[in-house]
Amino acid sequence: MFDRIAKLPLLVILMGIGVLAMLVPGLHGLLVKDHYEGRVFLYAALLFGFLTSFIALAMMGRPRLNHPSRHLLALLGLFVILPLMLAVPFHQAVRNTTFLNAYVEMVSALTTTGATLFDDPGRLPDSVHLWRALVGWMGGLFIWVGAIAILAPMALGGFEVRARRIWGAEGKGTSQITHVAEMSQRIRVYGAQLLPVYTGLTLILWLGLVLAGDSPFVAICHAMSTLATSGISPVGGPGGGNAGVGGEIMLAVFMCFAISRLTFTRDRMSTDLTSLWSDPEVRLAAVLILAVPGFLFLRHWLGAFEVDEEMNLLAGLASLWGSVFTVLSFLTTTGFESRAWEASQTWSGLQTPGLILMGLALVGGGVATTAGGAKLLRVYALYKHGMREMDKLVYPNSVGGHGGEARHLRGRGAYMAWVFFMLMTLSVALVMVLFSLTGEGFESAMVLTISALTTTGPLAGIAAVEPISYADLSTPAKLVLTGAMVLGRLETLAIVALLNPETWRR
Repeated sequence: MFDRIAKLPLLVILMGIGVLAMLVPGLHGLLVKDHYEGRVFLYAALLFGFLTSFIALAMMGRPRLNHPSRHLLALLGLFVILPLMLAVPFHQAVRNTTFLNAYVEMVSALTTTGATLFDDPGRLPDSVHLWRALVGWMGGLFIWVGAIAILAPMALGGFEVRARRIWGAEGKGTSQITHVAEMSQRIRVYGAQLLPVYTGLTLILWLGLVLAGDSPFVAICHAMSTLATSGISPVGGPGGGNAGVGGEIMLAVFMCFAISRLTFTRDRMSTDLTSLWSDPEVRLAAVLILAVPGFLFLRHWLGAFEVDEEMNLLAGLASLWGSVFTVLSFLTTTGFESRAWEASQTWSGLQTPGLILMGLALVGGGVATTAGGAKLLRVYALYKHGMREMDKLVYPNSVGGHGGEARHLRGRGAYMAWVFFMLMTLSVALVMVLFSLTGEGFESAMVLTISALTTTGPLAGIAAVEPISYADLSTPAKLVLTGAMVLGRLETLAIVALLNPETWRR
Protein backbone atom coordinates (compact mmCIF):
# COMPACT_ATOMS: atom_id res chain seq x y z
CA MET A 1 0.00 0.00 0.00
CA PHE A 2 2.77 2.42 0.94
CA ASP A 3 4.56 1.63 -2.31
CA ARG A 4 1.46 2.61 -4.26
CA ILE A 5 1.08 5.84 -2.29
CA ALA A 6 4.75 6.65 -2.85
CA LYS A 7 4.24 6.37 -6.62
CA LEU A 8 1.51 9.02 -6.62
CA PRO A 9 2.29 12.57 -7.82
CA LEU A 10 4.04 14.62 -5.18
CA LEU A 11 1.26 17.20 -4.97
CA VAL A 12 -1.34 14.49 -4.24
CA ILE A 13 0.84 13.14 -1.43
CA LEU A 14 1.18 16.65 -0.01
CA MET A 15 -2.61 17.04 -0.14
CA GLY A 16 -2.94 13.87 1.92
CA ILE A 17 -0.47 15.18 4.48
CA GLY A 18 -2.48 18.41 4.67
CA VAL A 19 -5.67 16.42 5.30
CA LEU A 20 -4.05 14.53 8.17
CA ALA A 21 -2.76 17.80 9.61
CA MET A 22 -6.32 19.18 9.79
CA LEU A 23 -7.10 16.56 12.42
CA VAL A 24 -4.68 18.21 14.88
CA PRO A 25 -6.50 21.57 15.33
CA GLY A 26 -9.79 19.69 15.03
CA LEU A 27 -9.00 17.51 18.03
CA HIS A 28 -7.49 20.49 19.86
CA GLY A 29 -10.70 22.46 19.39
CA LEU A 30 -12.77 19.64 20.84
CA LEU A 31 -10.40 19.22 23.80
CA VAL A 32 -10.45 22.92 24.76
CA LYS A 33 -14.23 23.20 24.20
CA ASP A 34 -13.93 25.23 21.00
CA HIS A 35 -16.50 22.97 19.42
CA TYR A 36 -17.21 25.12 16.37
CA GLU A 37 -13.55 25.41 15.34
CA GLY A 38 -13.00 21.73 16.08
CA ARG A 39 -15.93 20.69 13.88
CA VAL A 40 -14.76 22.99 11.06
CA PHE A 41 -11.34 21.35 10.86
CA LEU A 42 -12.71 17.82 11.24
CA TYR A 43 -15.32 18.38 8.53
CA ALA A 44 -12.65 19.90 6.27
CA ALA A 45 -10.45 16.85 6.86
CA LEU A 46 -13.38 14.59 5.93
CA LEU A 47 -14.25 16.58 2.80
CA PHE A 48 -10.73 16.93 1.44
CA GLY A 49 -9.92 13.39 2.52
CA PHE A 50 -12.54 12.11 0.10
CA LEU A 51 -11.36 14.51 -2.60
CA THR A 52 -7.73 13.49 -2.21
CA SER A 53 -8.69 9.81 -2.24
CA PHE A 54 -10.60 10.22 -5.50
CA ILE A 55 -7.68 12.04 -7.13
CA ALA A 56 -5.28 9.36 -5.86
CA LEU A 57 -7.44 6.57 -7.30
CA ALA A 58 -7.59 8.37 -10.63
CA MET A 59 -3.82 8.89 -10.72
CA MET A 60 -2.80 5.49 -9.38
CA GLY A 61 -1.00 3.28 -11.84
CA ARG A 62 -0.39 6.02 -14.38
CA PRO A 63 3.20 6.25 -15.65
CA ARG A 64 5.03 9.38 -14.55
CA LEU A 65 8.16 11.00 -15.84
CA ASN A 66 10.98 11.25 -13.34
CA HIS A 67 12.40 14.45 -14.78
CA PRO A 68 13.39 16.88 -12.00
CA SER A 69 11.35 19.67 -13.59
CA ARG A 70 8.18 17.76 -12.72
CA HIS A 71 9.10 17.71 -9.07
CA LEU A 72 10.17 21.35 -9.21
CA LEU A 73 6.75 22.14 -10.64
CA ALA A 74 5.23 20.19 -7.75
CA LEU A 75 7.10 22.47 -5.33
CA LEU A 76 5.56 25.46 -7.09
CA GLY A 77 2.15 23.81 -6.79
CA LEU A 78 2.84 23.25 -3.10
CA PHE A 79 3.04 26.99 -2.46
CA VAL A 80 0.35 28.09 -4.94
CA ILE A 81 -2.32 25.35 -5.08
CA LEU A 82 -2.12 23.62 -1.70
CA PRO A 83 -2.94 26.83 0.26
CA LEU A 84 -6.31 26.88 -1.51
CA MET A 85 -7.20 23.71 0.36
CA LEU A 86 -5.58 24.78 3.63
CA ALA A 87 -7.41 28.13 3.56
CA VAL A 88 -10.91 26.60 3.57
CA PRO A 89 -11.00 25.56 7.27
CA PHE A 90 -9.15 28.76 8.22
CA HIS A 91 -11.76 30.89 6.46
CA GLN A 92 -14.66 28.98 8.00
CA ALA A 93 -13.17 29.02 11.50
CA VAL A 94 -12.46 32.77 11.52
CA ARG A 95 -15.88 33.56 9.96
CA ASN A 96 -15.34 37.33 9.64
CA THR A 97 -12.65 37.48 6.97
CA THR A 98 -12.50 37.03 3.22
CA PHE A 99 -11.23 33.91 1.49
CA LEU A 100 -8.43 35.99 -0.08
CA ASN A 101 -7.19 36.91 3.38
CA ALA A 102 -7.31 33.26 4.39
CA TYR A 103 -5.40 32.26 1.25
CA VAL A 104 -2.71 34.91 1.81
CA GLU A 105 -2.41 33.76 5.43
CA MET A 106 -1.88 30.15 4.37
CA VAL A 107 0.66 31.07 1.68
CA SER A 108 2.48 33.13 4.29
CA ALA A 109 2.53 30.22 6.73
CA LEU A 110 3.46 27.55 4.18
CA THR A 111 6.34 29.61 2.79
CA THR A 112 7.46 30.21 6.43
CA THR A 113 7.11 33.97 5.89
CA GLY A 114 4.90 34.56 8.92
CA ALA A 115 3.25 37.73 7.56
CA THR A 116 -0.15 37.90 9.22
CA LEU A 117 -3.20 39.95 8.28
CA PHE A 118 -4.47 39.76 11.87
CA ASP A 119 -2.58 42.29 13.96
CA ASP A 120 -4.49 41.40 17.13
CA PRO A 121 -3.66 37.79 18.10
CA GLY A 122 -6.75 37.70 20.30
CA ARG A 123 -8.98 37.90 17.24
CA LEU A 124 -8.14 34.32 16.27
CA PRO A 125 -9.10 31.26 18.34
CA ASP A 126 -6.35 29.07 19.72
CA SER A 127 -7.16 26.28 17.27
CA VAL A 128 -6.63 28.67 14.36
CA HIS A 129 -3.31 29.85 15.83
CA LEU A 130 -2.30 26.20 16.13
CA TRP A 131 -3.26 25.65 12.49
CA ARG A 132 -1.12 28.58 11.35
CA ALA A 133 1.88 27.33 13.32
CA LEU A 134 1.35 23.76 12.12
CA VAL A 135 1.13 24.81 8.45
CA GLY A 136 4.34 26.80 8.88
CA TRP A 137 5.98 23.79 10.54
CA MET A 138 4.97 21.54 7.64
CA GLY A 139 6.27 24.15 5.20
CA GLY A 140 9.64 24.04 6.93
CA LEU A 141 9.75 20.25 6.69
CA PHE A 142 8.83 20.35 2.99
CA ILE A 143 11.64 22.83 2.40
CA TRP A 144 14.15 20.65 4.25
CA VAL A 145 13.27 17.60 2.17
CA GLY A 146 12.68 19.42 -1.11
CA ALA A 147 15.96 21.32 -0.99
CA ILE A 148 18.10 18.22 -0.53
CA ALA A 149 16.02 15.80 -2.63
CA ILE A 150 15.01 18.10 -5.53
CA LEU A 151 17.02 21.32 -5.61
CA ALA A 152 20.41 19.78 -4.83
CA PRO A 153 20.57 17.48 -7.92
CA MET A 154 19.45 20.41 -10.08
CA ALA A 155 22.10 22.71 -8.57
CA LEU A 156 19.52 25.22 -7.35
CA GLY A 157 18.65 26.84 -4.05
CA GLY A 158 22.28 27.69 -3.23
CA PHE A 159 23.74 24.33 -4.24
CA GLU A 160 24.81 25.87 -7.55
CA VAL A 161 27.65 27.63 -5.71
CA ARG A 162 29.40 24.37 -4.84
CA ALA A 163 28.06 22.02 -7.53
CA ARG A 164 30.32 21.36 -10.50
CA ARG A 165 27.72 19.35 -12.41
CA ILE A 166 23.96 19.63 -12.72
CA TRP A 167 21.26 17.05 -13.27
CA GLY A 168 21.91 15.01 -16.38
CA ALA A 169 25.54 16.11 -16.72
CA GLU A 170 28.15 13.44 -17.00
CA GLY A 171 31.50 13.26 -15.39
CA LYS A 172 33.22 12.45 -12.16
CA GLY A 173 32.00 15.61 -10.49
CA THR A 174 28.45 14.31 -10.37
CA SER A 175 27.57 12.54 -7.15
CA GLN A 176 26.65 8.87 -7.35
CA ILE A 177 23.11 9.38 -6.14
CA THR A 178 22.45 11.69 -9.09
CA HIS A 179 23.07 8.71 -11.39
CA VAL A 180 21.35 6.00 -9.39
CA ALA A 181 18.46 7.33 -7.35
CA GLU A 182 15.22 8.58 -8.89
CA MET A 183 13.71 11.82 -7.66
CA SER A 184 10.79 10.02 -6.00
CA GLN A 185 13.20 7.71 -4.22
CA ARG A 186 15.27 10.65 -3.00
CA ILE A 187 12.17 12.31 -1.60
CA ARG A 188 11.14 9.14 0.24
CA VAL A 189 14.60 8.47 1.63
CA TYR A 190 15.33 12.00 2.80
CA GLY A 191 11.77 12.42 4.08
CA ALA A 192 12.15 9.30 6.23
CA GLN A 193 15.53 10.54 7.49
CA LEU A 194 14.61 14.13 8.26
CA LEU A 195 11.09 13.73 9.71
CA PRO A 196 12.27 12.13 13.01
CA VAL A 197 15.03 14.75 13.36
CA TYR A 198 12.66 17.65 12.65
CA THR A 199 9.97 16.30 14.98
CA GLY A 200 12.43 15.44 17.73
CA LEU A 201 14.01 18.89 17.73
CA THR A 202 10.56 20.49 17.90
CA LEU A 203 9.52 18.34 20.85
CA ILE A 204 12.77 19.04 22.71
CA LEU A 205 12.32 22.79 22.27
CA TRP A 206 8.65 22.53 23.28
CA LEU A 207 9.58 20.73 26.49
CA GLY A 208 12.29 23.29 27.25
CA LEU A 209 9.89 26.21 26.78
CA VAL A 210 7.30 24.56 29.03
CA LEU A 211 9.93 24.10 31.74
CA ALA A 212 10.93 27.76 31.28
CA GLY A 213 7.39 28.91 32.07
CA ASP A 214 5.41 29.00 28.82
CA SER A 215 2.03 27.32 28.62
CA PRO A 216 2.06 24.09 26.56
CA PHE A 217 0.02 25.73 23.79
CA VAL A 218 2.26 28.80 23.45
CA ALA A 219 5.36 26.62 23.77
CA ILE A 220 4.37 24.27 20.92
CA CYS A 221 3.51 27.20 18.65
CA HIS A 222 6.83 28.91 19.33
CA ALA A 223 8.74 25.64 18.98
CA MET A 224 7.21 24.89 15.57
CA SER A 225 7.69 28.48 14.42
CA THR A 226 11.35 28.50 15.47
CA LEU A 227 12.28 25.27 13.68
CA ALA A 228 10.39 26.47 10.58
CA THR A 229 11.67 30.07 10.93
CA SER A 230 8.10 31.27 10.32
CA GLY A 231 7.90 33.64 13.31
CA ILE A 232 4.23 32.73 13.93
CA SER A 233 3.10 33.35 17.51
CA PRO A 234 -0.29 33.34 19.24
CA VAL A 235 0.90 35.98 21.73
CA GLY A 236 2.87 38.35 19.53
CA GLY A 237 6.29 36.76 19.97
CA PRO A 238 8.51 35.63 22.86
CA GLY A 239 7.77 38.87 24.70
CA GLY A 240 4.14 37.81 25.06
CA GLY A 241 5.03 34.49 26.68
CA ASN A 242 6.19 33.63 30.18
CA ALA A 243 9.47 31.87 29.37
CA GLY A 244 11.56 35.03 29.87
CA VAL A 245 15.24 35.22 28.99
CA GLY A 246 15.66 31.47 29.47
CA GLY A 247 13.08 30.83 26.78
CA GLU A 248 14.79 33.26 24.42
CA ILE A 249 18.12 31.51 24.97
CA MET A 250 16.55 28.19 24.00
CA LEU A 251 14.93 29.75 20.94
CA ALA A 252 18.29 31.21 19.93
CA VAL A 253 20.00 27.82 20.24
CA PHE A 254 17.45 26.14 17.97
CA MET A 255 17.57 29.00 15.46
CA CYS A 256 21.11 27.84 14.74
CA PHE A 257 19.65 24.92 12.78
CA ALA A 258 18.76 27.49 10.11
CA ILE A 259 22.39 28.56 9.74
CA SER A 260 23.78 25.40 8.16
CA ARG A 261 22.25 22.15 6.93
CA LEU A 262 25.22 20.32 8.45
CA THR A 263 23.63 20.88 11.86
CA PHE A 264 20.97 18.30 11.05
CA THR A 265 22.05 16.24 8.02
CA ARG A 266 24.97 15.06 5.93
CA ASP A 267 23.80 15.12 2.32
CA ARG A 268 27.01 14.00 0.59
CA MET A 269 27.29 17.40 -1.04
CA SER A 270 30.14 18.67 1.16
CA THR A 271 32.66 15.90 1.62
CA ASP A 272 35.43 18.42 2.26
CA LEU A 273 33.80 19.67 5.45
CA THR A 274 35.18 17.61 8.31
CA SER A 275 33.57 19.57 11.14
CA LEU A 276 30.77 22.03 11.72
CA TRP A 277 33.16 24.91 12.28
CA SER A 278 34.81 24.25 8.91
CA ASP A 279 31.50 25.14 7.23
CA PRO A 280 31.90 28.68 5.85
CA GLU A 281 28.23 29.41 6.54
CA VAL A 282 28.74 28.81 10.26
CA ARG A 283 31.85 31.00 10.36
CA LEU A 284 30.22 33.84 8.45
CA ALA A 285 27.11 33.67 10.65
CA ALA A 286 29.30 33.78 13.77
CA VAL A 287 31.02 36.93 12.50
CA LEU A 288 27.68 38.63 11.83
CA ILE A 289 26.19 37.56 15.16
CA LEU A 290 29.18 39.00 17.01
CA ALA A 291 29.88 42.09 14.92
CA VAL A 292 26.39 43.50 14.37
CA PRO A 293 25.24 43.29 18.03
CA GLY A 294 28.60 44.72 19.06
CA PHE A 295 28.07 47.68 16.77
CA LEU A 296 24.50 48.17 18.01
CA PHE A 297 25.59 47.91 21.66
CA LEU A 298 28.34 50.47 21.12
CA ARG A 299 25.88 52.80 19.42
CA HIS A 300 23.37 52.55 22.27
CA TRP A 301 26.11 52.82 24.89
CA LEU A 302 27.35 56.07 23.36
CA GLY A 303 23.77 57.31 23.21
CA ALA A 304 23.32 56.46 26.90
CA PHE A 305 25.84 59.16 27.81
CA GLU A 306 23.33 61.83 26.85
CA VAL A 307 20.80 60.49 29.35
CA ASP A 308 23.33 59.54 32.06
CA GLU A 309 22.51 55.83 31.83
CA GLU A 310 25.88 54.53 30.67
CA MET A 311 26.61 52.97 34.10
CA ASN A 312 23.31 51.09 34.27
CA LEU A 313 24.82 47.58 34.04
CA LEU A 314 21.55 45.66 33.90
CA ALA A 315 20.18 47.87 31.15
CA GLY A 316 23.41 47.47 29.21
CA LEU A 317 23.38 43.67 29.46
CA ALA A 318 19.70 43.61 28.47
CA SER A 319 20.54 45.78 25.48
CA LEU A 320 23.35 43.45 24.44
CA TRP A 321 21.23 40.31 24.72
CA GLY A 322 18.33 41.93 22.92
CA SER A 323 20.63 42.80 20.03
CA VAL A 324 22.17 39.30 19.86
CA PHE A 325 18.80 37.52 19.88
CA THR A 326 17.14 39.86 17.39
CA VAL A 327 20.13 39.80 15.02
CA LEU A 328 20.17 35.99 15.06
CA SER A 329 16.40 35.91 14.60
CA PHE A 330 16.42 38.13 11.51
CA LEU A 331 19.57 36.54 10.10
CA THR A 332 17.72 33.22 10.10
CA THR A 333 14.59 35.08 8.79
CA THR A 334 12.56 33.96 11.81
CA GLY A 335 11.50 37.48 12.76
CA PHE A 336 11.11 37.08 16.53
CA GLU A 337 11.89 40.24 18.48
CA SER A 338 13.51 40.03 21.90
CA ARG A 339 11.64 41.58 24.79
CA ALA A 340 14.91 43.42 25.54
CA TRP A 341 15.00 44.96 22.05
CA GLU A 342 12.88 47.92 23.11
CA ALA A 343 14.74 48.09 26.43
CA SER A 344 17.95 48.88 24.57
CA GLN A 345 16.26 51.79 22.83
CA THR A 346 14.87 53.02 26.15
CA TRP A 347 18.34 52.76 27.71
CA SER A 348 19.95 55.02 25.12
CA GLY A 349 17.01 56.96 23.74
CA LEU A 350 18.07 56.00 20.20
CA GLN A 351 16.09 54.08 17.60
CA THR A 352 17.71 51.10 15.90
CA PRO A 353 17.84 51.58 12.11
CA GLY A 354 15.52 49.12 10.43
CA LEU A 355 17.93 49.00 7.51
CA ILE A 356 20.23 46.79 9.61
CA LEU A 357 17.49 44.21 10.10
CA MET A 358 16.61 44.35 6.42
CA GLY A 359 20.25 43.73 5.52
CA LEU A 360 20.40 40.73 7.83
CA ALA A 361 17.23 39.29 6.31
CA LEU A 362 18.65 39.80 2.82
CA VAL A 363 21.76 37.82 3.77
CA GLY A 364 19.58 35.03 5.19
CA GLY A 365 20.55 31.67 6.62
CA GLY A 366 22.10 28.49 5.29
CA VAL A 367 21.56 26.53 2.11
CA ALA A 368 18.89 23.79 2.33
CA THR A 369 17.54 25.17 5.60
CA THR A 370 14.19 26.75 6.37
CA ALA A 371 15.73 30.23 6.28
CA GLY A 372 15.16 32.55 3.35
CA GLY A 373 17.29 35.36 1.99
CA ALA A 374 20.24 35.20 -0.36
CA LYS A 375 21.95 32.51 1.75
CA LEU A 376 25.25 32.75 3.59
CA LEU A 377 27.13 30.53 1.16
CA ARG A 378 26.53 32.90 -1.75
CA VAL A 379 27.75 35.86 0.30
CA TYR A 380 30.82 33.88 1.34
CA ALA A 381 31.61 32.95 -2.28
CA LEU A 382 31.50 36.60 -3.34
CA TYR A 383 33.67 37.54 -0.35
CA LYS A 384 36.32 34.97 -1.27
CA HIS A 385 36.23 36.09 -4.89
CA GLY A 386 36.66 39.71 -3.85
CA MET A 387 39.59 38.87 -1.58
CA ARG A 388 41.24 36.90 -4.37
CA GLU A 389 40.83 39.79 -6.81
CA MET A 390 42.42 42.16 -4.30
CA ASP A 391 45.35 39.76 -3.91
CA LYS A 392 45.81 39.70 -7.69
CA LEU A 393 45.96 43.49 -7.75
CA VAL A 394 48.94 43.36 -5.41
CA TYR A 395 50.51 40.11 -6.72
CA PRO A 396 49.32 39.62 -10.33
CA ASN A 397 51.21 36.34 -10.77
CA SER A 398 50.20 34.78 -7.46
CA VAL A 399 48.56 31.36 -7.11
CA GLY A 400 45.38 31.19 -5.05
CA GLY A 401 45.85 27.66 -3.76
CA HIS A 402 43.74 25.94 -1.06
CA GLY A 403 42.68 23.16 -3.43
CA GLY A 404 40.28 22.66 -6.29
CA GLU A 405 37.20 23.16 -4.14
CA ALA A 406 38.34 26.62 -3.03
CA ARG A 407 39.28 27.59 -6.60
CA HIS A 408 35.84 26.48 -7.81
CA LEU A 409 34.17 28.51 -5.05
CA ARG A 410 36.14 31.64 -5.99
CA GLY A 411 35.53 31.11 -9.69
CA ARG A 412 32.37 29.48 -10.99
CA GLY A 413 30.79 29.48 -7.52
CA ALA A 414 31.17 33.24 -7.22
CA TYR A 415 29.90 33.63 -10.78
CA MET A 416 26.71 31.71 -9.98
CA ALA A 417 26.30 33.69 -6.75
CA TRP A 418 26.62 36.94 -8.71
CA VAL A 419 24.00 35.73 -11.20
CA PHE A 420 21.62 35.05 -8.33
CA PHE A 421 22.21 38.47 -6.79
CA MET A 422 21.49 40.14 -10.13
CA LEU A 423 18.27 38.16 -10.48
CA MET A 424 17.33 39.02 -6.90
CA THR A 425 18.01 42.70 -7.55
CA LEU A 426 15.73 42.59 -10.57
CA SER A 427 13.09 40.79 -8.47
CA VAL A 428 13.29 43.49 -5.79
CA ALA A 429 12.91 46.23 -8.40
CA LEU A 430 9.99 44.49 -10.12
CA VAL A 431 8.08 43.77 -6.90
CA MET A 432 8.65 47.32 -5.63
CA VAL A 433 7.24 48.70 -8.89
CA LEU A 434 4.19 46.45 -8.54
CA PHE A 435 3.65 47.59 -4.94
CA SER A 436 4.01 51.19 -6.08
CA LEU A 437 1.34 50.64 -8.71
CA THR A 438 -1.03 49.49 -5.96
CA GLY A 439 -0.59 52.82 -4.14
CA GLU A 440 2.18 52.03 -1.65
CA GLY A 441 4.86 54.63 -0.93
CA PHE A 442 8.56 54.05 -1.55
CA GLU A 443 9.43 53.05 2.02
CA SER A 444 6.42 50.77 2.43
CA ALA A 445 7.05 49.17 -0.96
CA MET A 446 10.70 48.51 -0.13
CA VAL A 447 9.97 47.02 3.31
CA LEU A 448 7.12 44.86 2.01
CA THR A 449 9.28 43.64 -0.87
CA ILE A 450 12.21 42.67 1.35
CA SER A 451 9.85 41.04 3.86
CA ALA A 452 8.24 38.89 1.17
CA LEU A 453 11.31 37.96 -0.86
CA THR A 454 13.31 37.02 2.24
CA THR A 455 10.30 35.25 3.86
CA THR A 456 10.63 37.46 6.95
CA GLY A 457 7.07 38.66 7.50
CA PRO A 458 7.56 40.33 10.93
CA LEU A 459 10.10 42.67 9.31
CA ALA A 460 7.27 44.97 8.17
CA GLY A 461 6.32 45.78 11.75
CA ILE A 462 9.87 46.60 12.88
CA ALA A 463 11.99 47.87 9.99
CA ALA A 464 9.84 50.83 8.93
CA VAL A 465 9.61 54.10 10.88
CA GLU A 466 5.91 53.43 11.32
CA PRO A 467 4.83 49.77 11.55
CA ILE A 468 3.24 48.51 8.35
CA SER A 469 0.04 46.51 8.75
CA TYR A 470 -0.58 43.77 6.21
CA ALA A 471 -4.31 44.06 6.94
CA ASP A 472 -4.36 47.58 5.47
CA LEU A 473 -3.09 46.43 2.08
CA SER A 474 -5.44 46.63 -0.87
CA THR A 475 -6.53 43.53 -2.77
CA PRO A 476 -3.98 44.05 -5.61
CA ALA A 477 -1.23 44.60 -3.02
CA LYS A 478 -2.17 41.34 -1.28
CA LEU A 479 -1.91 39.50 -4.58
CA VAL A 480 1.52 41.04 -5.21
CA LEU A 481 2.54 40.06 -1.69
CA THR A 482 1.43 36.47 -2.30
CA GLY A 483 3.41 36.19 -5.52
CA ALA A 484 6.48 37.73 -3.90
CA MET A 485 6.36 35.25 -1.01
CA VAL A 486 6.23 32.31 -3.41
CA LEU A 487 9.05 33.81 -5.49
CA GLY A 488 11.14 34.38 -2.38
CA ARG A 489 10.62 30.82 -1.17
CA LEU A 490 11.43 29.09 -4.47
CA GLU A 491 14.04 31.69 -5.51
CA THR A 492 14.36 33.26 -8.94
CA LEU A 493 16.81 30.67 -10.27
CA ALA A 494 14.25 27.90 -9.72
CA ILE A 495 11.60 29.90 -11.57
CA VAL A 496 14.04 30.47 -14.43
CA ALA A 497 14.76 26.74 -14.48
CA LEU A 498 11.04 26.05 -14.83
CA LEU A 499 10.81 28.45 -17.78
CA ASN A 500 13.82 26.93 -19.53
CA PRO A 501 12.64 24.74 -22.45
CA GLU A 502 15.64 22.42 -21.97
CA THR A 503 14.24 21.17 -18.69
CA TRP A 504 11.00 20.09 -20.38
CA ARG A 505 12.58 18.39 -23.40
CA ARG A 506 12.12 14.64 -23.20
